[in-house]
Amino acid sequence: MTIVLTYGTFDLLHVGHVNLLRRARALGDTLLVGLSSDSFNAIKHKRATQSYADREAVLRAIRYVDDVFPEDAWEQKAGDIRRYGADVLVMGSDWLGHFDELARYCEVRYLARTENISSSSLKASIRAVQ
Repeated sequence: MTIVLTYGTFDLLHVGHVNLLRRARALGDTLLVGLSSDSFNAIKHKRATQSYADREAVLRAIRYVDDVFPEDAWEQKAGDIRRYGADVLVMGSDWLGHFDELARYCEVRYLARTENISSSSLKASIRAVQ
């Protein structure tokens, strides 16, 4: 059984998120998602429009996602890989090279992002309409 692990904020869920989750799940039998907590987003200088609980509920409703757990710190990824027995870590290509050191624990894959869509661009579009 191949366990795939990915991380993100997954705010304003959009087709780019679904594409990433679908492609990540296709790499294994189980997809686990480390969802950035509200406190971790604050450390990253990000602010989600939805609470952690709401983002988690949406992710759990996606058929490609088998489980969701909180991501509270950058450093927890290595421990999570060991804890869950992950075989593959998947991140978006915008993180290319940032997590290469985790290859000592599992395969690290960077998947291409869906072009012309992001939570940031959606937020900007919404603000422009107001």
